[in-house]
Amino acid sequence: MLGRWECNSIRIIISPHILYLNPKLVVEQLQIWRLITNFLYFRNLDLDFLFHMFFLSRYCKLLEENSFRGRTADFFYMLLFGATVLTTTVLIGGMIPYLSESFATIFFLSNSLTFMMVYVWCKQNPLIHMSFLGIVTFTAGYLPWVLLGFSVLVGASVWVDLLGIIAGHAYYFLEDVYPKITGRRPLKTPSFIKALFADEPVVVARPAEVRFAAPAVDEIGQR
Repeated sequence: MLGRWECNSIRIIISPHILYLNPKLVVEQLQIWRLITNFLYFRNLDLDFLFHMFFLSRYCKLLEENSFRGRTADFFYMLLFGATVLTTTVLIGGMIPYLSESFATIFFLSNSLTFMMVYVWCKQNPLIHMSFLGIVTFTAGYLPWVLLGFSVLVGASVWVDLLGIIAGHAYYFLEDVYPKITGRRPLKTPSFIKALFADEPVVVARPAEVRFAAPAVDEIGQR
């Protein structure tokens, strides 16, 4: 009896019904956690789920190790900005007559946030050659659109990937393009967020057992 009660309790705790994004419950019942938990659930275990898990592990790692190396606070701020744009877009889209039906079926934005990271990495590395399923070869700049076409083929929601493209392009423009045009950086990470992360300076390790030749005699004379 106790074991059955424990299993039912765990099932209730992790139920998607208490995780999905519901603006009405957020406003009227102050279920603020839904603004965060909808990014933590990836729905059913299917082909679309496996692809997004691959994107999450691969491109999140690539961004952390390259563009955001030693900049954990900036990486967190990018995710916070993307989550805010996605949530705002869904809320506004739900009030537009021609889009309300499509946005009404979007309960989780985890896949969209993952797709945003893919888009940002592709915009920062547009010339890298890639291959999709060993069939199509293209440069990284076209990867988001190839994945969007694949989502159409497998019957997944197009809006999920489009939202990721919208959020990713907004971040890329404000972080990489706009500062080059105006000299201003509107997405500068706030100091209170930087205080939450102990970012260490990037240090390039010197290979072990590497000896450098002594300077030539004529170079010593010139010094």
